[in-house]
Amino acid sequence: MSAEATNPEAHPEARSELRRRGRSRLDLRRLGRAALLGPTSRDRLPDAIGHVAEAHRAHHPDADMSILRRAYLLAESSHRGQMRKSGEPYITHPLAVTLILAELGAETTTLTASLLHDTVEDTDVTLDQVRAEFGDEVCFIVDGVTKVEKIDYGAAAEPETFRKMLVATGNDVRVMSIKLADRLHNMRTLGVMRPEKQARIAKVTRDVLIPLAERLGVQALKTELEDLVFAILHPEEYESTRALIAAHAGERDPLPGIADSVRTVLREAGIAAEVQVRPRHFVSVHRISRTRGELRGSDFGRILILVGENADCYAVLGELHTCFTPVVSEFKDFVATPKFNLYQSLHTAVATPEGYVAEVIVRTRQMHRVAEAGVVALGNPYATATPDAAADPDEERVDPTRPGWLSRLLDWQQSAPDPDTFWTVLRAELAQDREITVFRADGGTLGLPAGASCIDAAYAQHGEAAHGCIGARVNGRLASLSSPLSDGDTVQLLLAQDASSGPSAEWLDHARTPAARIAISSWLESHPDRAMAPTTAARAPLSVVGARGGGANAVADLPDATVRLAGCCTPVPPDAVAGFLVRGGAVTVHRVQCAAVAQMRAVGRTSVAVHWRATADCRVTLLAESFGRPHLLADLTEAIAREGVEVVSATVEPPVEGRVRHTYTLQLPDAAGLPALMRAMRDVPGVYDVSRA
Repeated sequence: MSAEATNPEAHPEARSELRRRGRSRLDLRRLGRAALLGPTSRDRLPDAIGHVAEAHRAHHPDADMSILRRAYLLAESSHRGQMRKSGEPYITHPLAVTLILAELGAETTTLTASLLHDTVEDTDVTLDQVRAEFGDEVCFIVDGVTKVEKIDYGAAAEPETFRKMLVATGNDVRVMSIKLADRLHNMRTLGVMRPEKQARIAKVTRDVLIPLAERLGVQALKTELEDLVFAILHPEEYESTRALIAAHAGERDPLPGIADSVRTVLREAGIAAEVQVRPRHFVSVHRISRTRGELRGSDFGRILILVGENADCYAVLGELHTCFTPVVSEFKDFVATPKFNLYQSLHTAVATPEGYVAEVIVRTRQMHRVAEAGVVALGNPYATATPDAAADPDEERVDPTRPGWLSRLLDWQQSAPDPDTFWTVLRAELAQDREITVFRADGGTLGLPAGASCIDAAYAQHGEAAHGCIGARVNGRLASLSSPLSDGDTVQLLLAQDASSGPSAEWLDHARTPAARIAISSWLESHPDRAMAPTTAARAPLSVVGARGGGANAVADLPDATVRLAGCCTPVPPDAVAGFLVRGGAVTVHRVQCAAVAQMRAVGRTSVAVHWRATADCRVTLLAESFGRPHLLADLTEAIAREGVEVVSATVEPPVEGRVRHTYTLQLPDAAGLPALMRAMRDVPGVYDVSRA
C-alpha cells in the first residue's frame, strides 16, 4: 500500500501501478464466493486467502503458510452463516483486514491473529481453543483485540472504550495494528450505514485513530483513513478536491520530466537510486491548495528517491542541490533526527529552469518500509520475551520498542479522574505532532511533547513529588518553571525540602502534558485554601552592612584619579577589566563582559587603561540561591568567616516559592581564594547555586 496514493479509484496511475505489481484491492464478491465453497484439500491453500499468501510472500518469502491455512479454516467455519450489513459473507472482513496487514509486511503471527480477531467475540470459539491450536502469542493478541472490539459507540461508553484500547496497545502494539486495519476496512464499507452513524464513526476515527496511526508511523493506513473521513465529514470540499485532481489528470504533468532529469543526474554521478513520482492523496492536495492558492502541475505529487545506504541519501542531496536550484526553506533532515514515530527521510525542494518547484523525498529502502508501515514493519517486538510473559494475558509485557509518548499515555490515563477528562485530554495529547528529548542531570532522558515546560519535565521525572519543585537549571543556568524546553536541553529540577510545598494555579498555564495538568489540578482541588490564597505582598529585603574594607586594588593610568570597582560586576584579579572616566574625576572599573561597558562606550565615556596592583586583596559580590530554612543566614555567614573573608554587606530577599536569594559583598585577602570560597558556600545545606554578580 502507498502512503501517498491510497485511493486507486482517484489516481489512475496508482491503479495501473498496482496492476503491474499484481496487488489489486481485494474483490469481496469473489472472496465471498470462494469462502462459501468451504475448506479445500490439505495440500493447497484455500482460494480465498490467495491474495494474502501472495502479499505475505512478497515480504517474507520463507514464511510458513500452513498456520495461515489453519487459521482461515477455523475462522471460515466459525463465521459460516454470518453476513455483513453489505450482504457479503462475514469471513470477507477478517480476510480483508489480514490482506491490508500483509501488504504492509506484517509477520505471520500478526496475520494469524488478524484472521481470528473476531472469532472469540462473535462465535463459539474460546481463547483456550486459540491458545491450544496457535500458541500463546496469537492468543495474547486475539485477546487484546477482543477487549478493544467490545465497543459501544455511545457518548458515555466511548472514553472507556479507548482507555481499554490504549492499555491493549501498551501491552502489544500489534493489537493496535489490527485495530487500525479493521477500522480501515470498516470505513471502506461504511456506505451501508445511516449518515448520522457514518459521521459519528468518522469523527472518532479523525480524533483518535488517525492520530494513533500517525504516532505508530503507519502512514499507509493513516492517509487512506484521512481521505475516507474527509469524504464523509466534508463532502463539498472533498468533491471540489476530486474535481481539482481530475482536472490536473487532463493536463501535462511536469513531474515525470523532472524525475527523468533527476535519474540522469544520479546516473552520471554513479549513485544507484530508484526515482518515483508519488501522487498526493486527497487531504494532502486539499491542505496545500489552502496554503498555496492556485496549484501548479508539480504541486500534485512529489518525487521519491530510494537508495541503499544512509550515506547515499546525503550524496543524492548534494547532487540535487548542485544540479538544481534548491529551495533552502524546504530542507528538513529527518535522517539524523528521526521523528518520534520512527520516520526517517531527507526532505528538500528544487526549482527547474521552467519555473516548477518539485518537492523531493530521499530515503533508503528500509526507511521506506518503516515510513509506510511504521511499527508493523518492525515485526515481533517481543521475540526475546520469555514464554511466561506471553502466557499471562493480564500481565503487562515490556516492549523494548515502546515509544515514549505511549508510555506517557499509559501513565497518565491511570490518574484521569473521570471519563470526560480522559477523553478531552487524550484528544489534546494526540493532537501534538512533534516530540522533543531533554536530558536529565543524572544522564537519563525524558520524552516530552514540543512546547513542554520545566513543569512538564518535573512531573515526568518525579511524579507527585514534583509538587515541591521550586525551580530548574536549564543547560546550567537557572530558569523559571514556566520556561519552555527545546530538543536537546539538559534540565536539573530543584525540589524543596519542605514537604508542605505545592503548586500554584498559575502552573496550569504552563503545563502541556496530561500527567502534569491532572496532578496539579488534583492537588489544587485537595488544597482549596492554598489554591485561593492571595499573593503575599512584597517585603523589603533584609540588609546587613558591616565595616567597609580597604581601597580598591586596581590602578588607573591617570594621575591622582580615584578608582572605584563597579558594584554591578565587582571585578577581581585576574579579570580582564575596562575603566571609564565619570563625573567627579573618578574612574569606574568594570569587567569587560559587563553590559555597562557597552553602555559607557555608547554614551561616549572616556576610556582609561587600568591594571591590577601586585597586592592580592579584592572585593567581590556573590549571589547565593537557596531553599528557605531556619538559620540559613547564620550558616552562610559562618562558612564565609571560616574562609577568612570579611562581609562588607549582605542582602537577603524575601522567599519566593520557597527560594531565597542572598547577595554578599565580600572583602577577600587574596583573589586566588575565590573558587574555594564559592565551593564552601555551595556546601552549606540548602544552597544550590553560588555565582558572581
